Amino acid sequence: MIKEFKDFAMRGNVVDLAIGVIIGGAFGKIISSLIEDVITPLLLKPALEAAHLTKLEELTMFGSVKYGLFLSATINFVIVAFVLFLIIKGMNSAKKKEKTAPSAPPAPTKEEVLLTEIRDLLKK
Repeated sequence: MIKEFKDFAMRGNVVDLAIGVIIGGAFGKIISSLIEDVITPLLLKPALEAAHLTKLEELTMFGSVKYGLFLSATINFVIVAFVLFLIIKGMNSAKKKEKTAPSAPPAPTKEEVLLTEIRDLLKK
């Protein structure tokens, strides 16, 4: 049973998934920092100052509905989705370039060569 588990855990798909989850977590932190430290101060600063706030997450409605958190999560999602779209689009275009690369035509078989020689002799 231990050997089977080891074989399962060391298969390529499981290891790739684990790496993807770890990188995804780190990527999420980068996106959160981009939102909180770059986009919010640059783009949303005038709106936040008008509302007397410093962070987007502080926006509330009726005192308890924190729609600022929702807006922040929505902006995070849109940025992550757009970046993933660009990555996948780049990968797909790279695959298309690989497929469209001209390959050498296959060499004729011995039978084809022999038939070609016979045809040429019959023409003469």
